[in-house]
Amino acid sequence: MLHRPVSSTFLPIAGNSTRTLADLRREIVGIDTKVPLLDGTERLYVFLDNAASTPSFRPVLRCIEEFLPWYSGVHRGTGFKSLLATEVFDAAHDVVGAFVGADPETHTVIFMKNTTDCVNKLANRAGLHPDDVVITTLMEHHSNDLPWRKHCRVIHLEVVEEGRLDLGQLRRLLVEHTGRVKFVAITGASNISGVCAPVHDIARWTHEAGARIFVDAAQLAPHRRVDMLPDDDPGHLDFVALSAHKMYAPFGTGALIGPKEFFEDGEPDAVGGGVVEIVTLDHVEWNHPPYKEEAGTPNVIGGVALAAAIGILQAVGMDTIAAHETALLEYAYAKLKRLRGVELYGPTAHFEDKIGVIPFNIEGKHHALVAAILGIEGGIGVRNGCFCAHPFVKHLLGVTPEEDDRFTREVLEGNKTNMPGMVRASLGCYSDESDIDALVEMLERILRGETRGTYRQDKASGAFLADGYHPDFSRFFRYSVARASGDRRHSEAS
Repeated sequence: MLHRPVSSTFLPIAGNSTRTLADLRREIVGIDTKVPLLDGTERLYVFLDNAASTPSFRPVLRCIEEFLPWYSGVHRGTGFKSLLATEVFDAAHDVVGAFVGADPETHTVIFMKNTTDCVNKLANRAGLHPDDVVITTLMEHHSNDLPWRKHCRVIHLEVVEEGRLDLGQLRRLLVEHTGRVKFVAITGASNISGVCAPVHDIARWTHEAGARIFVDAAQLAPHRRVDMLPDDDPGHLDFVALSAHKMYAPFGTGALIGPKEFFEDGEPDAVGGGVVEIVTLDHVEWNHPPYKEEAGTPNVIGGVALAAAIGILQAVGMDTIAAHETALLEYAYAKLKRLRGVELYGPTAHFEDKIGVIPFNIEGKHHALVAAILGIEGGIGVRNGCFCAHPFVKHLLGVTPEEDDRFTREVLEGNKTNMPGMVRASLGCYSDESDIDALVEMLERILRGETRGTYRQDKASGAFLADGYHPDFSRFFRYSVARASGDRRHSEAS
């Protein structure tokens, strides 16, 4: 991979005209989109589901539009478009590495489908054995839990008050399992509580135990500065992963950053075109990272979009974004804590180590009903459920083992009507006080019983549908797809 200054490819296109938080809000694709409500009116959509996927920056869209005439297959092509696309795609790797403070001499950046794909690759490539130990936490997204379970013993670190990690238990586990623990795999920021982990302290303890640390930065990277630190720093991060679709470039790519030597060793977990130097009928010579780990035709557009979005975030400044978000959380919780009947989870004060995630419930109302009302009557996009972190959500809700067994049986029987969960409003760097005001106003209406709809719950999905609300989606986005009949089930997004 070639290494060039970060600004040389993307900042002139995507970043230089976007330097303030006000710029960010104006430059969100869809910020002025109106959606239909149950009463037949329309209102500007309030997007409070950023922890699942963010909208796109307009400069990212413009960058892609400018690049598309030059789009071509990368690597090994000799035509001008292929040469240009290869140059830009390789530069995108460099931009991502610089964003997290990776050393270009010792680290590689591997583009994958998303963070889930990155964790699976790392777990597959780690050479783990059944007796090896990976320490993760109760608060993890399933993507930073299930891939490790396939290969070795996984120990889940407990959480204490407000959903924070039990760091004392972590240090005891590292001592107890020294020699067997191979990785500490930890989220940089919880997608439920928003709590940020002290990753550099954890890294230092992990290295003292002879293990490596992996940080799932999918939720952290859009909100806080991520710095892997130099390799000789005891607190350096060995591996980091992030996703473009949570960083205002929802064109589908993830990035895994880690030591080159780790990926030089062994065979790639996915093989095919692009991963080899040469192949004979009885021998294969593998390519070097990152190419060795990026089998098949890569998502060039996704990589370019991610780099463009990073240019915008850096132009505004991650510290500026963090300060804005902290102030907005203070504003939000000051209002939410005054609403009698609203149950809040996780930290409700002192937000320096909390990203913009607000989990809550309304007493006596199903979380799916509250989310449906917010969307159908308020035009507010939130998310409800367990957010691909079932054990953590049930812990915060105080679900007993007996209740958990009953819920599990019901779900396996096709009944999700009683599935526990909560509602999550999540902020982006462009969010402002008007978004919070809209949410609080609708919650007050729900608490006063002033909702208009008659809602019925679907047994299979657990979702609530309002009688008479049947928007014609083709009026808002024209499409023509032959839809197959039959069961359509949707899994939770993060």
